[in-house]
Amino acid sequence: MTQVILPGATLGVLGGGQLGRMFCTAARSMGYQLVVMDPDSDSPAGAIADRHICADYTDKAALDQLAEACDVITTEFENIPAASLNHLARSTRVYPDAKALEIAQHRAREKAFARQAGLQPAPYHLISSDDDIAAAFASIGAPAILKSATLGYDGKGQAVITSEQTLFDAFQNMGGVECVLEQKIDIETEISIIVARNHEGDSGCFPAAENVHVNGVLHTSAVPAKVSTQMTELAEQQATSLAEALDYVGILAVEFFISAQGELLFNEMAPRPHNSGHYTKDACVTSQFEQQTRMICGLPVGDTRLTSPVVMVNMLGDLWQPDWMHILGESNIKLHLYGKKQARPGRKMGHFNVLAESVEVAFATAESVFAKLTS
Repeated sequence: MTQVILPGATLGVLGGGQLGRMFCTAARSMGYQLVVMDPDSDSPAGAIADRHICADYTDKAALDQLAEACDVITTEFENIPAASLNHLARSTRVYPDAKALEIAQHRAREKAFARQAGLQPAPYHLISSDDDIAAAFASIGAPAILKSATLGYDGKGQAVITSEQTLFDAFQNMGGVECVLEQKIDIETEISIIVARNHEGDSGCFPAAENVHVNGVLHTSAVPAKVSTQMTELAEQQATSLAEALDYVGILAVEFFISAQGELLFNEMAPRPHNSGHYTKDACVTSQFEQQTRMICGLPVGDTRLTSPVVMVNMLGDLWQPDWMHILGESNIKLHLYGKKQARPGRKMGHFNVLAESVEVAFATAESVFAKLTS
């Protein structure tokens, strides 16, 4: 049995954004000390941690300082260099491990691994050079989506493909980097499952969130999702299977498409807490950030039950500065701001959770409030 890490110990976080900040808040409330490593001197997580190591993720001297200070280290986002995690793992415990990040950092590897674990991704074809374009288009056809194999998120690094010529042009516009051509699915619904797994292989899933994206960025997550019990159970089973295949420790988010034909299709995974899991902060017995703390410290899986129907709404820099009374004037809304000093279009600045007796009522309130914020 893996040794349990109890309050009073020091936890490390690679990454200082809002996910790291919310993790630090949850872990500190449980009695842990926090060290954040992030190159931004104004990082939201670094501002509230006990110590902020302001250094690049490849700085070995800084990594050694982090390892020496911490009993266990976790990550805030998936694009931390795998070599950095391997370096840390020689001195202390690191969850998730480098293997999980290496898989999540490359779309083709991610889809191939998911398929091996029994999940079904949409048909796709890897494009590494101009020579692959004809074969890829012949295999996938149009309409399709071209996605950069690495460093793509929130709709970035993507293009809609309608012909072989648009595929060639889009590949050139992306700089000829490795890409994945993916069949465009007639999507009925998008859902995500947040699964938690500890060292002993014990796991639990939070209720499925039904997600709506605007311009490639998550806009709302609603729970309970308006999908069948059979579909949510299948999604939970597949997310858990993926976590088991990775021998994963921590919080793993798995995104799915439900096609108009009723197929459950794997989209992507994120080896960390996820934007679509922010509803858990106010509407579940255990939040995804407390759960992350529990998992990396070898504690039992926290209760994932939903305590209220909820709609989470993202707040981007496009609408800054809003009239806060539109939110705070409502008795059933919980506001969460990320402590970012500069607002930019598309930048995630905060979110709010609307709690109500039903998802329909929560949505009505969420839409009304968001309309006032943007008017």
